[in-house]
Amino acid sequence: MEVRNRKVVLKGFITGAPKETDMEVKEGDKIVLQLPEDAKGAVLLKNLYLSCDPYMRGRMRESYDSYIPPFQPGSVIEGFGLCKVIDSTDPNFSKGDLVSGITGWEEYSLIRNTDKLRKIATSDMPLSYHLGLLGMPGFTAYAGFYEVCSPKKGDFVFVSAASGAVGQIVGQLAKLHGCYVVGSAGSKQKVELLKNKLSFDEAFNYKEEPDLAVALKRYFPQGIDIYFDNVGGPMLDAALVNMRVHGRVAVCGMVSQHSFSDPQGIHNLYTIVKNRVNIKGFLQSDYLHLYPKFLECVQAYYKEGKIVYIEDVSDGLESAPGALVGLFSGRNVGKQVVCVSEE
Repeated sequence: MEVRNRKVVLKGFITGAPKETDMEVKEGDKIVLQLPEDAKGAVLLKNLYLSCDPYMRGRMRESYDSYIPPFQPGSVIEGFGLCKVIDSTDPNFSKGDLVSGITGWEEYSLIRNTDKLRKIATSDMPLSYHLGLLGMPGFTAYAGFYEVCSPKKGDFVFVSAASGAVGQIVGQLAKLHGCYVVGSAGSKQKVELLKNKLSFDEAFNYKEEPDLAVALKRYFPQGIDIYFDNVGGPMLDAALVNMRVHGRVAVCGMVSQHSFSDPQGIHNLYTIVKNRVNIKGFLQSDYLHLYPKFLECVQAYYKEGKIVYIEDVSDGLESAPGALVGLFSGRNVGKQVVCVSEE
């Protein structure tokens, strides 16, 4: 059968925050839903769900010194996806299998290198959760909290962008570990979610705080043991002056930094010496050996009702550019995914 393969392409490299007009939804060429004869060890995928993640902004810039190469103008955008195998010449995958991994922002993708595809076992959990709670964001939260933050029961924990894909899990893991947890978010709705649904002890809207350092002092009069940083910028500066002796900062993201061409400096670095603070950046891929343990742990927590997960689902491939752009203005509530097809 021949079909038109709609796709989202990058029109050109960006310099600041991404805009919907930086991307274009194109009809694409007609394709046959069967692998070509020369495709050995490959799979043809039907993309069901696509993940919108902040790191993708970095791939829209003309920067070749990162841990992952940039997208190329005129080419299909790539990201994590949940897909169904339509055809396979790889003995590890069969027609009908569900898989997760890097795929194209298009309706169908031909993947010739299947090494990083992961087969998904069907369960009573929503399929899209394999892009969030059980996927890269969830594993980022797990590895960052347990391996980078070295938590202890009773620690005072602060999480920025706390209602996002990673932050909401960090906060709940910290509560289950016996910590006191405060999160920041950008709206009243998100603050209420943090306190009433995600079990945070306290939460605040950073947009309503004229002085972030004073705000953190108000919520942490004894100081912060762990800061899980998803935003960088002024929030990191404010956290540094509130860290306790031997505090730990896990630097997961810098979503507030819209442009590498005009970077903001870090202030208050003197506190690192005074309070012997450990600041460490990390990638979830550094800890992939822990993925099976993570999956077992988080699935159990979810099924026991100890963890909840909030998603923001956009319908249709045409909604993907707006969904991705919305991450950088805080438009999403929870993990942002795009539903391309439900079958």
